[in-house]
Amino acid sequence: MRTLWIALLTLMLSGCGYNTFQTTDEQIKASWAEVLNQYQRRADLIPNLVNTVKGYAAQEQAVLLGVTEARARVGSIQATPELINDAQAFAKFQAAQGQLTSALSRLLVVSENYPQLKSDANFRDLQAQLEGTENRITVARNRYIKAVQEYNVTVRSFPSNLTAMLFGYSVKPNFTVENEKEISRPPTVDFAAPKAAAPAK
Repeated sequence: MRTLWIALLTLMLSGCGYNTFQTTDEQIKASWAEVLNQYQRRADLIPNLVNTVKGYAAQEQAVLLGVTEARARVGSIQATPELINDAQAFAKFQAAQGQLTSALSRLLVVSENYPQLKSDANFRDLQAQLEGTENRITVARNRYIKAVQEYNVTVRSFPSNLTAMLFGYSVKPNFTVENEKEISRPPTVDFAAPKAAAPAK
């Protein structure tokens, strides 16, 4: 009799979205881990990038400080697995990453004013790594967004919403549309050869 009840319970749970919750929740965790991995990869590039720029454009203190401070704000946020269940903490994390993206964009714009910096092999290598990382961030974020959307639809849909209430599954926060438009534009990297300096008169 007990075996029959277990079989019936298993059938009921599978028909009410329980298995879908397990699958999508794992997809979200895996996607989130990849988002964090790529963001960390970007953060690790910044000290070398800032130091390289400083070697040629030390006078751009405001821009250099802006990147350093933005990186520090990102680092001060504990990106634990629980963060993706807390809308307020998630929004704070998203805002900090957005500020770092903007600060990096300003740094690369400033670098255009320094031909010697643009021709520096180390700087060009860091630019290429940064561009690749920004593209990976976009891909990782898109996977996370889709995973959360699938999960949230299951939470809201009948009859799986009953299972969600029974087992405490709730809607998870996601990256906002406005932020997605911003993040989909990675910092522009110009690999054009620097213009020759005008001859001295």
